[in-house]
Order: sequence, then structure tokens, then C-alpha cells
Amino acid sequence: MNSSIVRYTLGQVLKIEAVLLLLPCIVALIYSESKGICFLVVAAICAFLGFGMTILKPESNLFYLKEGCIITSLCWIFLSFFGALPFYLSGEIPSLTDALFETVSGFTTTGASILSEVESLSKCITFWRCFTHWIGGMGVLVFLLAIIPIGGGSQINIMKAESPGPSVGKLVPKIRSTARILYIIYFVLTVLEIIFLMAGGMSLFISICTATATAGTGGFGVMNDSLAGFSPYIQWVVTIFMILFGVNFNAYYLIVFNQVRKAITMEEVVHYFAIILVAIAIIFTRIAGSYAHAADALRDTAFQVASIITTTGFSTVDFDKWPAVCQTVLVFLMFIGACAGSTGGGIKVSRLIILRKTIIKEMISYVHPKSIKKIKMDDKPVEHEVVRATNVFFITFVIIFSVSVLLVSIDGNDLVTNFTAVAATINNIGPGLSKVGPALNYGHFSIFSKYVLMFDMIAGRLELFPLLMLFHPELWKELFAHYIRKFSK
Repeated sequence: MNSSIVRYTLGQVLKIEAVLLLLPCIVALIYSESKGICFLVVAAICAFLGFGMTILKPESNLFYLKEGCIITSLCWIFLSFFGALPFYLSGEIPSLTDALFETVSGFTTTGASILSEVESLSKCITFWRCFTHWIGGMGVLVFLLAIIPIGGGSQINIMKAESPGPSVGKLVPKIRSTARILYIIYFVLTVLEIIFLMAGGMSLFISICTATATAGTGGFGVMNDSLAGFSPYIQWVVTIFMILFGVNFNAYYLIVFNQVRKAITMEEVVHYFAIILVAIAIIFTRIAGSYAHAADALRDTAFQVASIITTTGFSTVDFDKWPAVCQTVLVFLMFIGACAGSTGGGIKVSRLIILRKTIIKEMISYVHPKSIKKIKMDDKPVEHEVVRATNVFFITFVIIFSVSVLLVSIDGNDLVTNFTAVAATINNIGPGLSKVGPALNYGHFSIFSKYVLMFDMIAGRLELFPLLMLFHPELWKELFAHYIRKFSK
């Protein structure tokens, strides 16, 4: 295993985090907050470690998918640990476990919180809390690839390990250019949302916090009631942008280069919008009678459907009080998730399309044993490797989900709480039902359960396998043997 490239990339990520930690320092200066010093201290630590780890260049720039998975997993763990220190050092979250939970939830764009009151947080802490969503939304390693050349042609192995979805393709021949295009689209959409929010009367600070949380489909808010207290205009703006950030970014690339028809007819995008419309129709018909105005019912319905399917996690209403059929639809949406290649979590619409077509193909083979039918998406054959990977992902997802529910149940909470808590964390959503509903939080879980849920958050964000690779004994044997050979020379 090329351990030197792992060490070098981790160092580069720490240097990037050091720079990013200066942004809340600026916020602290603007609002004259002394707690900004905590960010400065942690930034200095990250910079020191980062430069120390990158003094020596990698022995080789060549690495494979296994190194890509290790790099990705360790980067997210390092990023979360150092990102949690300002919460802990400032005293705003006095427990290191809780600070880590909040930060992991932020970077993985989950939005599950242990805080029962957020309005009393200092401005710099509030900004960092929301900004972690924006950092994690597109992926810190994608950002790294956009600005620093790493590993030559091996860069695709980092993209595969970090990007959400069953497959990763190049928008343009060079991976670095692809990463830049993704971040430009991401940045432009974020700025547009800030402009629209400010047009609705939101302050610049709250607009930035809300837009960064929306862009990363995270859901950390600046108010205790999330977005319930804002105007209908603001809620509609956030609804629209949540849906937009849940779309496969390849579609935006096609739109930018005048291929609008191809973009809007992408099979995954069509299914994504169809699911949203069907879910809105079902829920709206069940709750409309309890509202004085149908427009209010439609707004709340559209907002919550968009929030759950894109795994953002904002709320304007306590949907834990909605009829059972509405809650069931939302739970289904938790698992479906957004499109591949978006900032959303969940299983992904494309995977479910492939699974559906696989089932149909299998049924046809029962009727016509000699038939040869290729699974296609957008009129292109889906490679057997992608189908196999999708099936394995689904099986692994079910196993991790089931074990997590079992482990969390040790706390003694009810089944709905345990089931939806794991569903909301592994799918990077945030709010669930019962004791983890939109009006409550995750603070009541034991330390053990919080670490189980943190594992689920990172595993869900990294599509399971990159994190699981850390537990593969062969990799550690290989790493151990590498250092034995190195020091025996």
C-alpha cells in the first residue's frame, strides 16, 4: 500500500481545514466575539500538522482504489475531530463526544443535533456549525482535487470513494477540471440562494448560514424552530433550492453547455421529480383538511418532502404529529434519497432504478430462460460491475442498518425512535420520528449509541465501503509489512 500518499493527502486536508477555520475567526472579529480565538488555535494546530505531514513528497503518486478509500475515510475522521475542537474549547458544547457528534453530523451533512437550544450560540460557532455542511456537501477531497494536483491519473479513485452515487464519471477528460466544474456549479447555486433569501428580508449572516446548510443538504439552522418562523417566501425559496441541490450535478453541466433536453430527460432526474410530486400529492390530500388555507398545507408538504428526500433535514412543522400514512411516506423518502452526483444522501434514486430493472430482468428470465436482456439507463447499457456493486451495496446497507438498530436499542428507547434515528443518520437526514422528531434532538442517547450513530453518518456519507475498508485486516497486514520492510533496510 502507498502509505506515503495517504500521509501526504491527510496533510493537505489539514492545511485546507486550517484555512477554512479562519473564516469563523473573521466572523468573530466582525461581531467582537472572544471565542474566535478557539478557531485560531485549532487552525494553528492543523497548519502545523499539515505542513509537517507534507514536507516529504510521496514516494509514488500512483495509488489504487484501496488507497483512495483509506484516504477518504481518514480524511473525514481527521476533519471531524479537528473541526469539533472549537465547539469543545469554547465551552459551547462541553462534552467532547457531543462536540464530535455535532461536527460529524455537520460535515456528513446529516443535521442530527445534540443541541436543544441554538439561538444562544455565538455567531462564530453558529457560522462554523452551518458552514461544515457546505464543506462536506460536495466533499473536501473533491475541493482538494480542484486546487492541488494529486496522484496523476489515480485521482479518479478519490472521486469514486468520496462522491455519492453508484458510479463516478468524468464531465471532462481531466479529473481536476471535473472537480473545478462541480465546485463552480456548487458555489454559483449557493450564491444565488443567498441573493434570493436576502431579497425576502433575511439578514446577510442568516442567509449565508441557511444557504450553506441548504447547499450541503445538511439542515443545521440558526433558530430553534428551524425555518418555521420565517415567511412563506423564504420557505418556498429554501424548498426550491433543496430540490435543486438534490439533482445530479451532471444535469447542470449539460444545461450550461446547451444540452437542456438531454439534462431534463435524464432517467434519474425524471424519476426524482416524479417521486417528489407523488409524495406531495399523497401527503397533501391527507393533511389539507387540517389547515385553514390549502396554500399553507401545500407549502408545508412540499417543504418537508423536499427536505426529507434531499436529506436536508430542515423543518417548518412537526411532522411527527402528521397521520401515520404521511409519516410512512416520509420514512420511504428517507431511504430513497436524492440523485447520485448530488449533495444529498440516501440510497440514491439511480440505485433504486437499477434494482427495479434487475428484478424485472430476473422475472423475465424465469418466463424466457434463454432471453438475454441488458439493463439500460438513458439508453446506455449498465455494466455488470455496476449492477453487482449496486446489489452488494444494498445488502451491506441492510446489514449495517439492522446491526445499528440492534446496538442503539440497548439504550431502551422505543422501536420507532431507534429505527428512524438510524435511518436518519445512515441516510444523512437528521430528524426522525418519536424521540428524534423535528422538535427534539439526539442529546438523550448514551455515549455508546452516539458513536454508533456517528459511524452510520460517516458510512452513509461515504457510501459504506470506504469506511468499512478501515476494518479490513488485510490492509493493516499490508501496512504493517510495509513499515517492517522500510525500517529493516
